[in-house]
Amino acid sequence: MPLQEQIAQFLATGVTEGCVYALVALGFTIIFNSTGIVNFAQGEFVMIGAMFGVTFSRLGLPLVLVVLFSTLGAALVAIAVERVAIRPLRDAPLLIPIFVTIAASLAFSGSAKLIWGPNAIPMEPFSGHEPIRLAGAAIRPQDLWIVGMSIVAVTLLQLFFKHTLTGRAMRAAASNRSAARLVGINTSTMAMIGFALSGAISGLAGVVFAPNKFAAYGMGTPLAVKGFCGAILGGLGNGLGAVLGGIMLGVLENLAAGLVSSNYKDAITLIVMMLVLFIRPTGLLGKKDTGRGL
Repeated sequence: MPLQEQIAQFLATGVTEGCVYALVALGFTIIFNSTGIVNFAQGEFVMIGAMFGVTFSRLGLPLVLVVLFSTLGAALVAIAVERVAIRPLRDAPLLIPIFVTIAASLAFSGSAKLIWGPNAIPMEPFSGHEPIRLAGAAIRPQDLWIVGMSIVAVTLLQLFFKHTLTGRAMRAAASNRSAARLVGINTSTMAMIGFALSGAISGLAGVVFAPNKFAAYGMGTPLAVKGFCGAILGGLGNGLGAVLGGIMLGVLENLAAGLVSSNYKDAITLIVMMLVLFIRPTGLLGKKDTGRGL
């Protein structure tokens, strides 16, 4: 295959995987802006969405219901995490809720292993297997679903944060919690909504990604690392930065794997994170005041 076509293939695959990373990074950002903590159980919301997707798909439900129920299921799990594990610790030192999210991640992956088993579970693509040729790259129909659903999700979140009263209240609480309380905004409710949105968007990432990579109990942790790196790259707390950082990370990974060695695909994540932290700790679009919602 000519080099030009190889690069086109790497870019296409990178954008597809980068969209998944972007949704996970956006989930990190929403919770960080809502609560001030980094939720290391974020990847498990993706895993839960994928597992729900496999389950509902095998029950023979229509595609719309499979996606909807998987997304809502992940959102409900995220709400449970906030209500049971995070809210009681809102006055605790910052590190304690972070450690709790790590424990939640381990609990979710262990529970998924017991419920769905240790083996990866395949899921049928949404619309066929025949790849589409574009600029020398073979693009699977499921890749188009991933990119399209990511665009829809990000657009809806933008509209929510900018044009709804609840979205504006969340942005206000993210910017200054004390001032938000003074004007009557219930910051605890905003935190719960933030977890719900974060769970929903990660669950969506899981159900659309499962046909490409299979659903497995251990898929959450690697995606959490990639998503967190994407959020750091774009600027933790900046929604658009998270989307940009996730896509850039996916492209960089696949270019490094294709042009250098596949052994470098996972290493590039840590390299990028270290470079960003050393050179520009605030990320590409981040600023000292990161409370912006999206």
